[in-house]
Amino acid sequence: MTTPSPAEPEYDIDVQIDPQLVESVDDERLAEIARGVLRREGQPAGTALALVITTDDAIQELNRLYRQSDRPTDVLAFAAHESVPEGDDEASFVTADDDFTRYLGDVIISHDTAAAQAVEQGHGLDRELALLVIHGCLHLLGYDDEAPEPRQRMWTRQQDLWESL
Repeated sequence: MTTPSPAEPEYDIDVQIDPQLVESVDDERLAEIARGVLRREGQPAGTALALVITTDDAIQELNRLYRQSDRPTDVLAFAAHESVPEGDDEASFVTADDDFTRYLGDVIISHDTAAAQAVEQGHGLDRELALLVIHGCLHLLGYDDEAPEPRQRMWTRQQDLWESL
């Protein structure tokens, strides 16, 4: 692992990998990609997030519970500081307390879907996982891809980050 120079902010990236997937994921590389996104997006030192690499079954359950979509997906981002509608205790996956304001949230990635997408796109799994980390981090930072204009802004930024990282 590379130690940041004194001029570079330090970030806390917690990478959690499903035990059956540990051998096929380079956790240090994914953490470095996330750090690069945070650095290039101007996040202050001490900013933290979690990257979770899991299976289609696990992400499908989260997608069903929190997005009402009963199917696997490639990446889910749960921001720690999303506003939760009054009376809806299950609307947000992660809620950080006020003392932990630099915690951005969790990026959950399906290894199974990433592997399938890598084959479809004609590139390696490592690249696909890195792109999904960038995409998920951008969501935690407030980027949105639901409508055409914000989607174009997000995808352009994602491509810029991919090329610079």
